[in-house]
Amino acid sequence: MVNEHLFDSREELLAALQDECTSALQEALKERGKASLMVSGGSSPAPLYQRLSEVDLDWSAVSVALVDERWVEPGHEKSNETLVVNNLMQNRAAQASLTGMKNAAELPAQGLAECEAAYQKLPQPFDVTLLGMGPDGHTASLFPHADGLEKALDTSNDALCAAISAKQSEVTGEYTDRMTLSLKGLLNSRRLILLITGEDKLEAFRQAQSGSEVADMPIRAVLQQDQLPLTVYWAP
Repeated sequence: MVNEHLFDSREELLAALQDECTSALQEALKERGKASLMVSGGSSPAPLYQRLSEVDLDWSAVSVALVDERWVEPGHEKSNETLVVNNLMQNRAAQASLTGMKNAAELPAQGLAECEAAYQKLPQPFDVTLLGMGPDGHTASLFPHADGLEKALDTSNDALCAAISAKQSEVTGEYTDRMTLSLKGLLNSRRLILLITGEDKLEAFRQAQSGSEVADMPIRAVLQQDQLPLTVYWAP
């Protein structure tokens, strides 16, 4: 099931998405005393993170963790952890805990067990998982025809995390070694949200909806499952 929220402006989108994320976290804190927020990198969610950082929540009881990561050190300009630290882990949200994916292993496959162990300790199911999507139809670091993609999409595997080696392209850039939530990890959520902006992303999303080959556009794995609704937020 896909629920679409299409807005006329990014400001309207950000306001609505801020409200949804805040509501989900408040509900989790009230009912369970803790909450988990899974976040993606990229330029689109950065303004949302800045807004969320000012929200009056018991952030000390919120676990923030990455949806995916390039295999680069925290502090690197291409690191998703760096973007999250600089935009979300500020102001009131500075009290939250942050679980990153990059560890000391040379390659993601070698660091997978350590990453998996860290993610298994997070409050589950995750309360909010925020996804993006590339023009090639990737989401998280589930890239078309990547090495490790088939295993990452296998929901009979209980692992939350997966190591990926993407085929280099304009979308991946030079950093093709990635760690990502698996499809199982993405679906281990109470709310699964896709944030996309621009006509090109909407066109790519429609293309994903109209086709069936998952390896060509891995976002289709999320669209084709019937375990969890996907809520789409889009603005020009």
